[in-house]
Parts: sequence; structure tokens; C-alpha cells
Amino acid sequence: MCILAAVSRAGYYRFRAPRPDTDEEELKLRDAIQRAAIENRAFGYRRVTRVLRDLGWEVNHKRVARLMREDNLLAIRKRRFVPQTTDSRHDFEVAINVARRLIPTAINQLWVADITYVRLGRVDVFLAVVMDAFSRRIVGWNLAPKITTELALVALRNAIESRQPAPGLIHHSDRGVQYASAAYVDTLLQHGMIPSMSRAGNPYDNAKCERFMRTLKQEEICCFEYRDIEDLRANLSVFLDRYYNATRLHSALGYLSPNEFERRAAQSTAADIPQPPRMSFLRHEEIYPSDVRT
Repeated sequence: MCILAAVSRAGYYRFRAPRPDTDEEELKLRDAIQRAAIENRAFGYRRVTRVLRDLGWEVNHKRVARLMREDNLLAIRKRRFVPQTTDSRHDFEVAINVARRLIPTAINQLWVADITYVRLGRVDVFLAVVMDAFSRRIVGWNLAPKITTELALVALRNAIESRQPAPGLIHHSDRGVQYASAAYVDTLLQHGMIPSMSRAGNPYDNAKCERFMRTLKQEEICCFEYRDIEDLRANLSVFLDRYYNATRLHSALGYLSPNEFERRAAQSTAADIPQPPRMSFLRHEEIYPSDVRT
């Protein structure tokens, strides 16, 4: 019969198998998608798919994207004008970029720092953060009405107090005057940290922190209105401590939160010898051009 009808036997048996109520299943899936999208702020379809699979749903990411599009859960974000927060026109010494090809293998090997602005009514306030590049966890931050050295220093001190890193940690930032100032560099050296700075006009050297700033704007800042700087500070504390570090899934971490990623990394290395950070270099062909001409 299958040969005469030109169908496969597997397709015939799938056709004969009992099917669930498609409409009811669709409604339950839509409900699960909406709950995941709301509870996890501005998750895209890839992260929502991962959340659904963790809940036991066997669903394809294309189907999730289609349903989210039909339910108007896929936002089209427009890039706004971003004021420049880096002032590299100063006479302080600029550190060499030693973190460019560093691949951390554990926490407290490489920290990255950056400053961004937040529009609050008719004025701008400024946020400084320090991130552990291994787990993408925000280990220190500070909010202030002015962009000063003290703004970045408080964020650094908070990170040092919470993590207590051993000497030898590399601290990477842009060439801003706040990070190149004598007070900031002295604090780094007092705690045995190695300063590192990006190349001039190259934000890709600090891509992890730049990506966090984008996530912060999309999933927190652009979604709410704040009464004043204290209201903003309280909301940032919840976003960073209870959401971003604790529950937000990061694709670069295998869809784990920073806290869970650090916990699993600590368990896997508990009985092993700690691994030093690795260095990544260009391929041999890119360093030494081949003699073969094509």
C-alpha cells in the first residue's frame, strides 16, 4: 500500500498514531511562551526556547519565533544616539593592552570595566561597572550624577571587597581619564592588579562590557521610568543582583546564569589543579603568509 501510494512507511505510521489536541497544545505553548517572555524581561526567541526546553517542552526555535511574532513579543529596537563617555585626551600614562588575547579559565583572572550614561528626566547620570570576564558576572558597580574618577573608584572598591582577588588579576578598561588617573592606577597596584587598556578608538577590545551595557539598556533602562537617582539605584540593584547575575541566561555561557556558571566551574575544578589563563593567537597562515600562490 505504501509503494502504491508513494509514501514512506514511517510517514504512514506517524499518520496512524494518535495525535494530541493541536489547539489545546498551541494554547498551552503560547501561555508558556508569554510567561517566559514576561518573567525574563526582553528575552529573544532563542533564550525563550531554552527556557521552554528546561521546562520540558520539545519545541523548535522557529516555532517559538513564529508564535512570539504573532503575539507581538518580538520587539524591533532602534539604536539611539549614545553620548561619548570616554575622554582619552589626557596626559596620564596609558597601559598596554595585555588582555586582548587572554582567555580566562577561572574567576578573578580578568576583570573588565566601563562607564555608561543613563537618561534621567532632563539630565544624565552615570553608571560604572566592573565585570568578571570569565563568568560575565557584575562584581562591582556605582551610580553617580557626575562622571568622575570617584565614580569608577567606588565600583572598583566594591568589586575588590566582594571578591577579594589574589594578586595577578588583569584589569582591562578603555583609555578614559577616570581609569588612567593616578588614584585609580594606584588602587590597582596596591591590590596587585595589572592595568590593561584598549587600543585607541577600538571598542571591540572591551566587547564583553560593551555587550552588557547594551543588555542593560534594552532589558532595564528602556523599559522603565525612574522618579530620581535613588529610584534608579534601587532598580539597578534588583536588576544586577536578582536578575542579571542570578537568573538571566547567557548564550556565551551555554545558557547558564553567571552565578550558576561560576558554581559549576567551581565544582568541576574542585579536585583538579587550577588552570592558568590561556592566550589566543592568529592562525599560522595569518602570521606567516603561505608561499603557495593561488
